[in-house]
Amino acid sequence: MRYSQMFIPTVKQIPADAEIPSHQLMIRAGLMRKLASGMYTYLPLGLRSLNKVINIVREEMNRSGAQEILVPSVQPVDLWQKSGRDLDYGETMARFTDRHGRENVLSPTAEEAVTYMAANEISSYKQLPFNLYQISFKFRDEFRPRFGVLRSKEFIMKDAYSFNADEKSLDESYKEMYNAYCRIFKRCGLDYVTVQAESGEIGGSGSHQFTIPCENGEDVIVQAEDGSYSANLEKAAVDPLPKQPAADVGEIEQVHTPGVGSIEAVCEFMKTKPEQMIKTLVYKSGGDKILVLIRGDHDVNEEKIGLAADRNIELADEGTIKELTGAEVGFAGPVGLADKVSQIIIDHGVAAMSSGVTGANKTDYHIRNVVPGRDFPLEGENVKIADIRNAVEGDTYNGKKLLFRRGIEVGQVFKLGKKYSSKLGCKFLDENGKEHFCTMGCYGIGINRVIASAIEAGNDKDGIIWPVSIAPFEVIITAVGDDDKVVSTSEKIYNELNQRGIDVLLDDRDERGGVKFKDADLLGIPLRITIGKKSLANGNVEVKLRREKKSENISLEAAADKAVDIIKRLKNELRV
Repeated sequence: MRYSQMFIPTVKQIPADAEIPSHQLMIRAGLMRKLASGMYTYLPLGLRSLNKVINIVREEMNRSGAQEILVPSVQPVDLWQKSGRDLDYGETMARFTDRHGRENVLSPTAEEAVTYMAANEISSYKQLPFNLYQISFKFRDEFRPRFGVLRSKEFIMKDAYSFNADEKSLDESYKEMYNAYCRIFKRCGLDYVTVQAESGEIGGSGSHQFTIPCENGEDVIVQAEDGSYSANLEKAAVDPLPKQPAADVGEIEQVHTPGVGSIEAVCEFMKTKPEQMIKTLVYKSGGDKILVLIRGDHDVNEEKIGLAADRNIELADEGTIKELTGAEVGFAGPVGLADKVSQIIIDHGVAAMSSGVTGANKTDYHIRNVVPGRDFPLEGENVKIADIRNAVEGDTYNGKKLLFRRGIEVGQVFKLGKKYSSKLGCKFLDENGKEHFCTMGCYGIGINRVIASAIEAGNDKDGIIWPVSIAPFEVIITAVGDDDKVVSTSEKIYNELNQRGIDVLLDDRDERGGVKFKDADLLGIPLRITIGKKSLANGNVEVKLRREKKSENISLEAAADKAVDIIKRLKNELRV
């Protein structure tokens, strides 16, 4: 391709609303433009990179034995009501009513639609197992789109669904997909970390997340210092804190705390510390109320609470809290509420406390000298002590110190089990004519996120540093000046590289050399060949890798061979 004939609208200034390097550089390098909040138009360079990622994903999915399909983006809401995920997604799911009064959704994912289709086609165990995948647009009405395509409303996802006869078969499909994902991210030039993960709205019994470590990631990777354990923050387990020695603190003391509701405000008013506070949260599940107790310096982990409660939970509304406690929000406490709730879930950190400060279930009052086990139960049919908080610095797991770093999730694999097949009637007859629900897995990759992650991991002050496999072009030829020999030599090398299968961009614009060099660095194309009057006088051209500082002078006759050899070497680094 010729630069002069391509639409590559580069931008010198950093866009005001772009917070992180990938967002900034995708705009500046002319990969995309914002249409509306969380929605982007991909321009020619951006689409070239997206298509290269899609081709790698498609090749590895086909290699794994998965078969490609395409599911409608508009789906009947009743499928989602059958699975119950219309409630799970809530306002994140975009809905609309068609002219016939039927309610539909814009698909945020496709478990329901694919399972519904399979339920109408599967009858015998002889048809199993199989794996279906698609690469398509999804839509989630994010409350706060940010970070460019890392948290956008519309995005491109590869989602796959395996249908298996039993858990053993699912394990085999899951492993096949896990290995395929390792190959995909390796070929895309990404240094990834796999961690244990929670399943979130997808559900299921097990999950692994593929994460690209980088300082601007929204996810937190938690790893044991010896490498024996890794998980995302939602999944990361922690060892129970040591039991504090018993203390003779006397009876409960009520303290008037007018207008003081937050942990920080209570600590300042009562001259105490967050780790000495017992934070009391009220959740509900259907008509049941659930009391959750956690230390004031810890953050609650709702994924862990849901597992401990063994049901779907949600934070109680203000009216429910007032009805239960008799107080305004901010003054709840565990004393006297055990018989009024269906379940009390207590974090290990609270159970280990000798005493603490908590709400008095009375507006504008807190109480001190609250002793766990004395003033509220640590045992009983409706009491459960569990790990229900996020890991923090200083925590351990299996005795090993936990380390934290940020990352971007680019893919996740799930063992769904029978969650969807049982609700949507996807069943088969075994060899004895007995009916069973299919055991399922699902497997997702954020195509856009792969692009953004590669840029987050590969950039400098001058622009993008692409992996060769997903760069919009592999080589850029920078012709400096309009000298006839410069032009003819550039054309000669350009044509030769094209003929040898190299993806090459010829910068033939009528621009100064400095402008062309800056744009070449901004676009991040892996190899630059510079052809100028001065170097040609010595029979040379300049060859420079984008990821390296130094350039190399190569004889004109060897230039094409050298470029081909370099691109082959870069590709071999990513080969699996």
